[in-house]
Parts: sequence; C-alpha cells; structure tokens
Amino acid sequence: MGVYLSTPKTEKLSEDGENDKLKFGLSSMQGWRATMEDAHSALLDLDNDTAFFGVFDGHGGKVVAKFCAKYLHREVLNTEAYAAGDLGVAVHRAFFRMDEMMQGQRGWRELQALGDKINQFTGIIEGLIWSPKGSDSNDRRDDWAFEEGPHSDFTGPNCGSTACVALIRNRQLIVANAGDSRCVISRNGQAYNLSRDHKPELEAERERIQNAGGYIQMGRVNGTLNLSRAIGDMEFKQNKFLTPDKQILTANPDINIVELCDDDDFLVLACDGIWDCMSNQQLVDFIREHINTEERLSTVCERVLDRCLAPSTMRGEGCDNMTMILVQFKKPITRNKDDSGAEQSAGDTERSETHVAEENGS
Repeated sequence: MGVYLSTPKTEKLSEDGENDKLKFGLSSMQGWRATMEDAHSALLDLDNDTAFFGVFDGHGGKVVAKFCAKYLHREVLNTEAYAAGDLGVAVHRAFFRMDEMMQGQRGWRELQALGDKINQFTGIIEGLIWSPKGSDSNDRRDDWAFEEGPHSDFTGPNCGSTACVALIRNRQLIVANAGDSRCVISRNGQAYNLSRDHKPELEAERERIQNAGGYIQMGRVNGTLNLSRAIGDMEFKQNKFLTPDKQILTANPDINIVELCDDDDFLVLACDGIWDCMSNQQLVDFIREHINTEERLSTVCERVLDRCLAPSTMRGEGCDNMTMILVQFKKPITRNKDDSGAEQSAGDTERSETHVAEENGS
C-alpha cells in the first residue's frame, strides 16, 4: 500500500464565513494518502480591517503545518511592522519566526502540546490536524520567552511545510508564499497567479542550494525534497555561517502586493494536491461555473476536491491531500485609474513581487 490507502478517505472538513467585505468557504480532504498533513487558517478578523487566510501543506509529518496554522497569523500581529502598517514586512518576518519558535525547550514543548510524538534524535513528528477559528485569541501576545530544560538544544523538526497566505486590508492584498502551494486571483474571469512555485530546478533556487553546500538529484534537494523553500526541515538549515535566507532550504517567502479593483471576482489558495490536477484557468473556470448556483462557497470547494480525486492510485495525480480556500469579494472596490498597472500587478508575479529580504503531501 505504501503511502496510499486501499480506499480514499473522502470525508471533508469544511467551513464558511463572511463579513461586510468578504465571503469565504474552505474544504480539506485526506484522499488516498495514509495521513492528513495539510492545515489551514481562515480569519476574517485578524484585526478590524484585516483578514488572513493560509494553506499549509506538510511533508514528512503534519506538525509544522499545524504549528503554522496556529501561530503564523499571531506572529504577523506581533511585529512592529504590522503596527506601522507594513503588512509585507510583517508577514515576511513571521515566516522566519516560525523556524525560530520551533527550536529549543519551548519549541519542543509547544509541539508536544499540539498532540505530536517527537523522536528526540530524528526530529520526525506525527500528530493530528489543527486549524484555528476566528475566535482563537488573535490578541493574546506571547513573547516566547527562552526556557531551560532537557530539550534546550532541540534544533527544530526535520519535517516541514509549505506556507501560502493572503492578507486583505481594504484594497490591498498581500500574498506571501514559500513552497509549492499557490494563490490565484480571478480578475474578470481571467486567472492570475499571485505566487511562484519554489522548485529546485529554478535558477535562483539551484544557485542558493549549491552555494550552501547542497545538491539537486532527480529534481529533489539533496535527493529528498521536491521543493526548495519551506518552513521547518531544520536539517537543511544548519550552516552557521549563512543567514536564514541563504540556507539550502529557506523559509524566505516571496511577497506580492496587489491593489484590488472592481474586476476582481475571487481569490483561491490551495495546496499542490489541487494544482497538480487543474491549471489556474481551469480552476477559475470551474469555480465560475458553480459559484452562483451553490449556497455555500465551501460546497464549491468540495466540488473541486471531488473533481480532482483520482479513481485509483495508478498515476499519482489526484492522490494527494487536498485543501482549498475560496475568498469572494463582496463589495465593489474603487478601481485604479491605471488599469494596465493593476493588470500587471496581478498578472506578473515577478514584476509586482516585493522582496523584503526571502503532509508527505507536498
């Protein structure tokens, strides 16, 4: 049976929510995989003006995805940049903060508290999925003080997770991504990719990996990972002579800042279990076909999951864990006069990208 079940688990965890500006639905499904390693966050009220959505696709275990779903949005709130209104810098800092927080005695204790079993020597971790609700103490500040204990030298878990998150404040959309989960916006029915899949074969990724002493074999970092950026995976981040953004693997996210306009229909965040089966435009077209006929957006997401699920494990595609968040813009947004600039910001991640430094289902 390997990493696959004999029969897929098609039960879905779904959720809906809305406020005066946004409406969202989400759904996740284990599918053919032996374990569920995806996690997600969906918070309409990160503060009074800001919503936060994120998908986290774990590999080698589910705990890092779980940890990010619980803590990443809180760390965004805790940054000085967030208080100053610079959401791009805030979320960039929060990605690196995840790696820092999972180390030492406190990191060990928090991972244990999430219900996971950790092998002290390998750092391999297993546990149950966790996702936050909007009421989960966004305002509870935690300075994550250093703790003495038997695991003070814990360097963090050797499993990891992608992270693709979107913050929406008024007309501003900030997308941060590390890994191969993806964010796509529908603008007048046209799909625009707001993130870039981080794969080892990309020139910039390959250069960083090799400069840090790593190598690429069969399209995988050091012959194991098929993505080049992730949170966790601390065994690839142990070069003490390099900064976190220069390690073999890095949590350094691409940051894309887009100004929303009236033509923006909806936003999709999903793990690669979806994108392996549908192109950006195919998914946008499918959503547009169903979004006005279903009462709940989560039902549209469930339809996508069922559409992507493979009938067998013979080919591999459609056999992964699947998570998808669909966010619909409810009220018209005053359009920029420079339409061409808006199109470019949504349509060309490379040009609109703002760099502020950088479950086995990946």
